[in-house]
Amino acid sequence: MTVSKVMRDAPDISVATKARVKLLAHQMGYVPDSTAQSLRTRTSRFLGVIIPAITNPIFSRVLLAIEERAHELGFEIILAQSLNSEEREEACIQRLLARRVDGLFISPVYRMRPEAPIYQALQTRGTPVVILGHNAPFCRQFVSVETDDLLAGYAATLHLLALGHKRIAFLAGPHAAPWAQERFEGYRRALREAGLEIDDRLIFQAGNSIEDGAKAALQFINEAPHATAIQAVTDLVAIGCANTLLNQGIKIPQSISVMGFGNVLTSEYFRVPLTTVRQPKFRLGSTAMDSMLKLLRGERPESKRLKAEVVVRESTAPPAGSAGG
Repeated sequence: MTVSKVMRDAPDISVATKARVKLLAHQMGYVPDSTAQSLRTRTSRFLGVIIPAITNPIFSRVLLAIEERAHELGFEIILAQSLNSEEREEACIQRLLARRVDGLFISPVYRMRPEAPIYQALQTRGTPVVILGHNAPFCRQFVSVETDDLLAGYAATLHLLALGHKRIAFLAGPHAAPWAQERFEGYRRALREAGLEIDDRLIFQAGNSIEDGAKAALQFINEAPHATAIQAVTDLVAIGCANTLLNQGIKIPQSISVMGFGNVLTSEYFRVPLTTVRQPKFRLGSTAMDSMLKLLRGERPESKRLKAEVVVRESTAPPAGSAGG
């Protein structure tokens, strides 16, 4: 019992006794049984994180911030990836719950349906959940931490308009993803305010990967919509697009400007450093952890929308033939 009290740093054990017991424990290689501790305290000190894929560069700094704060506070992180599959996401949630996690951070697999049974089960269970990204009808009951993608998409288009571009193509993201729809709506709003019509011939469905961007670029080249700039829904899409354009002999930005979104590390070191939107990725993770701590204390924090900013690099310039081009 004395040893148990020392390991729990109980106040009724003398400093000298604690020192002797801890020295012996260290010499014997003793490690406290976290499972036994969790049964006693009814908390595991584990937090689950579910993201689409560990290869997605957007989440590297989000995870870094969450893990740093968790480590400081004595929590362990268990990471899972949904691979954008609803079935796998549900399996990940169930496995993490079986591990008795104290809370869950989830970047959802977005679906068009207004309800999802696994999210309803989480609400019924009372599990603390922080959504990493935009809320949607099926997960609106939970606290979220997200980028203000509408204003960020709007700012990206304003940058291109300020350079003198009037025909700006848009490489759109997944239909079900609120972040993709907000970025597209920001583009539309900026064009409307500039008095420009939304031309459907300038809209290309591109998904969320380098491969998707490359395919969209080939479609863009084949359809030749006479755009002077391309605004992509993510940096990966922009990089796939720009790489294809360059390989086809189309110069960036001399022939066409290309703009991304996200400011992943690759964007700065691409063949033509990419103008993009800097998402506050580390701050998103830190804010998400703040929200989780409040939930664990029984409080109800408000959802947060964080501002993003345009980062101008070499991939955008005034259109060819303009006063500044």
